[in-house]
Amino acid sequence: MSTRPECYFEELLAERILVLDGAMGTMIQRYSPSEADYRGERFRKHPIDLKNAGDVLVLTQPKMIGEIHRQYLAAGADIIETDSFNANIISMEEFGLAEQTYEINVAAARLARAACDEFTASNPNKPRFVAGSIGPTKVLLSFNADKPGFRPVTFDQMVASYAVQIRGLIEGGIDLLLPETSFDTLNIKACLFAIEEVFTELGVRLPVMVSGTIFNGGRTLTGQSVEAFWTSVSHAPMLTIGLNCALGPKQMRPYVETLANLAPKYISCYPNAGMPDGFGGFDSNPAEVASNLREFALNGWVNIVGGCCGTNPDFIKAIAQAVDGVAPRRIPEIPGISAYCGKERIDLGPAVNFMMIGERTNVTGSRKFARLIKEGKFDDALAVAREQVEGGANMIDVNMDEGLLDSQAAMTTFVNLISDDPDVNKVPVMVDSSKFSVIEAGLKCLDGKGVVNSISMKEGEEAFLTQARRIRRYGAAVVVMAFDEQGQATDCENKVRICKRAYHLLTTQAGFPPEDIIFDANILTVGTGMEEHSNYAVEFIEALRRIKAECPGARTSGGV
Repeated sequence: MSTRPECYFEELLAERILVLDGAMGTMIQRYSPSEADYRGERFRKHPIDLKNAGDVLVLTQPKMIGEIHRQYLAAGADIIETDSFNANIISMEEFGLAEQTYEINVAAARLARAACDEFTASNPNKPRFVAGSIGPTKVLLSFNADKPGFRPVTFDQMVASYAVQIRGLIEGGIDLLLPETSFDTLNIKACLFAIEEVFTELGVRLPVMVSGTIFNGGRTLTGQSVEAFWTSVSHAPMLTIGLNCALGPKQMRPYVETLANLAPKYISCYPNAGMPDGFGGFDSNPAEVASNLREFALNGWVNIVGGCCGTNPDFIKAIAQAVDGVAPRRIPEIPGISAYCGKERIDLGPAVNFMMIGERTNVTGSRKFARLIKEGKFDDALAVAREQVEGGANMIDVNMDEGLLDSQAAMTTFVNLISDDPDVNKVPVMVDSSKFSVIEAGLKCLDGKGVVNSISMKEGEEAFLTQARRIRRYGAAVVVMAFDEQGQATDCENKVRICKRAYHLLTTQAGFPPEDIIFDANILTVGTGMEEHSNYAVEFIEALRRIKAECPGARTSGGV
């Protein structure tokens, strides 16, 4: 897989704080473009109004967009975002421009590329970079307050929409990809999924910056905490993680600090120009925003700073001057810890070393739940999940493996309902099925970091790794059964042998950190009275001791 020369971007991050540009929309409005300006000659007879379709200006008013880029570069920006925030198929459909999505992204990237190359050529000691801006769309994949359980767009449709945008940005010559303003984490998970799909397809890999949006109160629009947001996306091979939009720097301060203390990544921060002032503007100014970001830099919290809504070249100039000479944040060494989340994060570590999983939302383990699902009474079934959380379950297991059910549809509907219920969605979900298609259906509905239950090497290493890599791409942890081509392990030696083999494959070939691996060493039947079963419990307990020692960092589970 090839990389571009721009990969030395990471080296610069370790040397100094880099400056991102400011708002594109704010600058476009300074030009007061008319409907005719948005349309240009090409879309003069377009049947839908295009005013406020800012991305189309890269085709109809390229000079305007190029001028904006150059103003930010002249102000001191190291990184310029493409004018492509809404240039995905789903968003472009609103303007009847879905067929132009790829073209818009190519053009957006080329405009920014030309401006950056011009400034880099004039001063090679200050190289400039193009970040492909990828916005969140207006769609919420993980929440629907008006119609719980229903989603107007699927995860797969979101992935396909983003993939077209990503291909166009790469073709146009970007240096970085920047999925930003993430207010629904499932949307950005779909984007990160698409990025990896396209990288594999094209045989190229570029640095990825990820930026979420936290509102007053410290949560995303769909209710995730900062900690849960990071946990949900931490699986992705990103270079930076950060926050932008919704808040001014003063309001964003505690959340930037939290993220900086939590994530072993470079940190970005580009806030709005303060908070809305009630008159269509914002209540801060370049000097104040720059001062706030300088404090963040002096505190060792940031590697990239810039501006979002309401900011302009004056803000970027002040910010660049404020952080000039301040040492960049050093990535901290943060020990790997098993963490999972719904809207809240739960750590499995010294403070909490045991988790209870509620299994009453399993059609194979609860007659009541199975009956409710078969009768289509999903709201009543959701009450079962609610009762488990109220009863102290740290995680809930959802299983729809019943012969008379459309298991994929049932899994999708029920996990969506969980995501819409604030009494349930705070805990992580264990997606449980013997069918991998059903597992994927569940993972496509999780904005948080769940757990897959389970996979094994029953069908051999190739099938095992294919499933494991797919699970990792969705961002879930995984339960691995002590089961291989020879069958289910019943004695300690075989349990340990299988788990060590799986551990090696997962950590060296599937990208799993040890803390995201959970081994189920099979307790089996321990109370039958049969002689051949009499030592199962001892074999299980001894296997756990050895797995802990010989598969460092991995977790274990058991069902009695």
